[in-house]
Amino acid sequence: MKILVTGSSGLIGSETVRYFDKLDCEVHGVDNNNRRVFFGPNGDVTWNTEKLKSESKNFTHHEIDICDKDAVDALFAKHAFDAIVHCAAQPSHDKAASIPLLDFNVNAVGTLHLLEATRNHCIKSPFVHMSTNKVYGDGPNHIALQELETRWDYADDAYARGIAENFSVDQCTHSLFGASKLSGDILVQEYGRYFGMSTCCLRGGCLTGPSHSGVELHGYLSYIIKCALEGNKYTIFGYKGKQVRDNIHSLDVARFIEQFLQKPRSGEVYNIGGGKDNSVSILETIDIIKDVSGKQLNYEYSDVNRIGDHICYYSDLSKMKEHYPDWDIRISARECIEEICESWNSRTGA
Repeated sequence: MKILVTGSSGLIGSETVRYFDKLDCEVHGVDNNNRRVFFGPNGDVTWNTEKLKSESKNFTHHEIDICDKDAVDALFAKHAFDAIVHCAAQPSHDKAASIPLLDFNVNAVGTLHLLEATRNHCIKSPFVHMSTNKVYGDGPNHIALQELETRWDYADDAYARGIAENFSVDQCTHSLFGASKLSGDILVQEYGRYFGMSTCCLRGGCLTGPSHSGVELHGYLSYIIKCALEGNKYTIFGYKGKQVRDNIHSLDVARFIEQFLQKPRSGEVYNIGGGKDNSVSILETIDIIKDVSGKQLNYEYSDVNRIGDHICYYSDLSKMKEHYPDWDIRISARECIEEICESWNSRTGA
């Protein structure tokens, strides 16, 4: 199999490259290190690009901007890809407000370029798009909640297993990031339904893992661990630090992508996160980090929450497990934290 991975030096992209490289696939990666443009030197993924080049058996890196339609089309014209995994994105909920045109060009227009290239050059090849739970905007905040000692949780039994794929995306605040990602999400669905292509959107919860270059504006678990290990101050924005995220390791995401590529469907959406069992609040995360690393996080609290941020969110995994019963979460939230601690320490030589 010849597979294209966009955003190949990012968290999910690099995990996907490694996963399929180990399966003896020919893997092509597209990444122009835009993460450094978005987040500065701390977001630079060059280290990961070089690591992929040195460790992979059959990986080719292409420094292409997906906003460049001609460059994307030329790449597809040259290679007959058997599958496309689209992970490239402007990924920050907050950053998008200061770069709205670039955000939309990457997340919506860039996705359209890839879909058109797939339709024109390899229409039968499955197309997997890494979307986001931010397509639901702050809608989940309107679910009745209960305040527990260390977290918020749903008080409505209809959401006992979390947020399902039929949750409304309308009449709510998304952030500009959520709006641009929703645009790409709808395009991916439409190319599946209108043109009969094999496409799916994976609406990620808190995607995490040791390959994350976490920064304050994106990559909460990686960033909070980095702050704890380096003694930097971390700011908790609102909700008493009890806001809940469901963490899923990048390897579990790559494993699901393999399942979809083996048995593709058309115009599908899946809420891919850690589910309730892998959900943690910020306060709970701080305690686990201390237990794992021995480091007490130095943090301050701000009453001002991020616009459109979720108070409580975890994914209902029922549809994923029904369609792909051989898949399940294998890596716990604690194991994620242990791996990320080890990764940051190895990068800094600690």
